Amino acid sequence: MKKFMDDDFLLSTDTAKSLFAACRREPIFDWHCHLSPKEIYENETPQDLTQLWLGGDHYKWRAMRSLGIPERYITGDASSYEKFRAWAGAMPYLLGNPLYHWTHLELQRYFDIDEPLSEASCDRIWNEANAKIRAGGFTPRALIEKSNVVCVATTDDPADSLDYHRMLKEEGGFSCKVIPAFRPDKALGIELSTFAGWIHELEGRVNRRLDNFEVLCDALATRIEDFDSLGCRASDQALTEVLFLRAEPGEVNRIYKKALRGDALTPEEIAAYKTELMRFLAKEYAAHGWAMEIHIGAMRNNNAKMFRLLGADTGYDSIADAPVAQPLSRLLDSLAEEDALPKTILFALNPKDNYVLGSMLGNFQNDDAVSKLQFGSAWWFNDNIDGMRAQMQALMNLGVLSKFVGMVTDSRSFLSYPRHEYFRRIVCDLIGFLVESGQYPNDTARLTEIVRGIAFENAKSYFDLQL
Repeated sequence: MKKFMDDDFLLSTDTAKSLFAACRREPIFDWHCHLSPKEIYENETPQDLTQLWLGGDHYKWRAMRSLGIPERYITGDASSYEKFRAWAGAMPYLLGNPLYHWTHLELQRYFDIDEPLSEASCDRIWNEANAKIRAGGFTPRALIEKSNVVCVATTDDPADSLDYHRMLKEEGGFSCKVIPAFRPDKALGIELSTFAGWIHELEGRVNRRLDNFEVLCDALATRIEDFDSLGCRASDQALTEVLFLRAEPGEVNRIYKKALRGDALTPEEIAAYKTELMRFLAKEYAAHGWAMEIHIGAMRNNNAKMFRLLGADTGYDSIADAPVAQPLSRLLDSLAEEDALPKTILFALNPKDNYVLGSMLGNFQNDDAVSKLQFGSAWWFNDNIDGMRAQMQALMNLGVLSKFVGMVTDSRSFLSYPRHEYFRRIVCDLIGFLVESGQYPNDTARLTEIVRGIAFENAKSYFDLQL
C-alpha cells in the first residue's frame, strides 16, 4: 500500500517520477486567476486559517452543502473556528474529490503539516497553522513568492480603475509581475438587467456619454489601451453559449439603444449584438498581440433564492449544454477571413465538447504563433484527475500536447498554487505511461523539454511574457 500523498503521489512509473523531478520546480505563470490586486498591494497578514483558506472558496462551500452542513457554518455568522471545524469534519467524506487532495497539498506545502485533516485532528491543525500565520510569511506577496510565481494576471472589468495595478507597478520591489487581464463580460451581457447600469459606470470611467454602439466600441478601445499600458497580455470572455449572427452597424446600434431604454430584446437581437461586439474586441486583441480566452459553458446562478441572499460566485453554478461547434467555427472563420483572428485559447466546461474544441484548433492554425489556437486546461468542474487526463488525451489525440500552455489556478485563493503541482504530476504520469508502454521512446532530453514547456515555457512564449 502506498503512503498517503507521499513524494510519489500520482506518479505510477519510474519515468513519471523522473519527469516530475525535472519540472516540479519550474516557475509558475498564473495567466488566469481571480486574485485581488488590491489584496496583493495592501499585503496584509490574514487573521486566521479560515480567512486565508475558506473565505470566498465556493468549491469548498458546495461540498459542505452537499454534506448537509448548515449555511451558518459556510457563509453565515459562525465563528472562524466553527467554520474551520465544519470543514475539518467534512474532509474525511471527500474521498476522490480534488478538494481532498488540494487541501492536503496546501497543508503540506505551506504549513509542513502531513496529518490528514478531520474532526480528530482539527484542533491540532488549527492551532499549529494559526501559530505559523502569526509568526509571519503568510501575506499575499509572501505566499506568491514562496510558490515561485513569476507573473500573475488578474481578472479585471473594463470599468475598473486599475489603480492597484498602477500602484504595484510604480512601487516596484516585488519579485512577481502583476498584470491585468481584460474581462468584458458586462459589456457583452446586453440581456442582463444590470447592463444599463454598467454602461453608466463605464461612462464615469471614460468621462463621456456612451449613447450609441460606435461610441461604446471607442470607449472599450480606450480601456484596452489602458490595460495594455500596464502589461496586459490576455482577454477573457465567459460565454454560456457561443452565438453568431451578423448584423449591419445601424441594426446593432438600434439594439444597443433599445437595451439602454430597458426594453426586452429578442434572442436574435442578443445574438447579433454579442457577435458584432465579440468581433470588434477580437480585432483589438489581435492588433495588440493579446491572447483571447473564451471560457464556454458555465450556467450561472441557478438557485434564485440563494442568489438573492448571497450574490454571484457563491457555489450555485453548473455546466451548460448548448451546441458549440457551428457558431464557434463561424465566429473564428469570420475573423480569420479578415486576418484578424488573435491567438485564442478555448476552454470547455462541458466535457462533451472536448473533441469539438480539440478538433477546432486545427482549422485555424498558422505561422503567426506556435499552436496559435490552444485548448485550455481542464476548467472548474473538470479540474480533477479524470478531467485533466481527458482534456490532455483529447489534445494529444487531435493536436500537439507538447506545445500546450498548461495549467491555470482560476482561483481567488493565495494558497491555490499547489494545483500547479497537482497538474504537473498528472502530466508526467500521463507521459510516463506512454514511454513505459512503448508508445514513445525514452528520450530524456526531449521529454524534459516537453514537460518543462507544458509547466511554464510554452505559456511564457505564447503570451510573450517579458520578465
